Amino acid sequence: MRFLLDDEQREFARSLDALLTAADTPAVVRGWAAGDHAPGLTLWRRLADAGVFALAVPEAYGGVGPLPVETAVAFVELGRHGVPGPLVESVAAGVLLGGVGGPAAKEWLPRIASGTAVVSLALEGYGPYALDADVADAVLTVTGDELRLTRGAGGATGPGAPTSPGAATGPGVPTGPGVPTGPGGSTGRPAPTGPGAPTVSVDPARRLFPPEPGGEVVAAGPGVREAARAAGTWATFATAAQALGCGEALLRATVAYVKQRTQFGVPVGSFQAVKHRLADTLLGLEFARPLLYGAAVELADGAPGAGAAVAAAKVAAGEAGYAAARTALQLHGAVGYTEELDLAWWLRRARPLRDAWGTPSACRARVLAG
Repeated sequence: MRFLLDDEQREFARSLDALLTAADTPAVVRGWAAGDHAPGLTLWRRLADAGVFALAVPEAYGGVGPLPVETAVAFVELGRHGVPGPLVESVAAGVLLGGVGGPAAKEWLPRIASGTAVVSLALEGYGPYALDADVADAVLTVTGDELRLTRGAGGATGPGAPTSPGAATGPGVPTGPGVPTGPGGSTGRPAPTGPGAPTVSVDPARRLFPPEPGGEVVAAGPGVREAARAAGTWATFATAAQALGCGEALLRATVAYVKQRTQFGVPVGSFQAVKHRLADTLLGLEFARPLLYGAAVELADGAPGAGAAVAAAKVAAGEAGYAAARTALQLHGAVGYTEELDLAWWLRRARPLRDAWGTPSACRARVLAG
């Protein structure tokens, strides 16, 4: 099977790399972790303009998808640059809403594709948390055969939005004229109150919130369960691509460092043991890459074994990315622990990406089950 990208796909990767390099993503990540979401949401809109969030949204709703190969290309770059936010969740939400259709799809899918809405997602079987729920315009939760939607107050429309005099402006608090005030208000819906405190994560830029109880039921029935299964597969797939990109960034930074760091008057990169460690790390990443793009091909073809292929890619990419983090930390030494070094943000992200949207053991079980 041929896994080489075509010219248009390679150009898409180059354009995203240039966009994210110019955006100074390490500063964006630091701001996001500190609660300053404005730079991250500005970058979100730029990624939407580049077509990233339209890749999984059906054409009938303003997207260009589903395009799994291009999604893999995009999320490898997003992982390599460490872009924060519910990127995976918004793409998977597009798959979920596209599968159930109805008024919710008509309302939210064009906004997801255009980047004017940030959507987070929580599905049964993938952990009880929704990423960055306090920044999202909506959080989707699937329980059994019910799809519930909780409207939030954050999202891509946040920076620069008008605020009412004296209004609270903290995370999760809606601001500005026309905000609904409950039954009988401007929209007839209760005002969103925002999620509570996030659960601590290894990666400070990954803020995990338990889904709020309640929310409006926007779809119900067996079709919801099937759409949720597809959305979970896409979330696993996009996370695998992010993990691969994260591992690539860690390996690249480590190779550059061992060329500069010296011991006994020579670069440590010239030591045989260091060469072997880096070669093993590279092999892990390169073995994961064809599994990722093979899974993309199966998703594009709608193959019955696409879920197992995605799970295999997630295991390989997640483990390779985490191995790259261990290599990076060992070869950087104590400096790798310091928060002043940008590398620390990638080191902290590798382990959560390995486990998010399918732990290694869960993915291995899915592969064995076929």
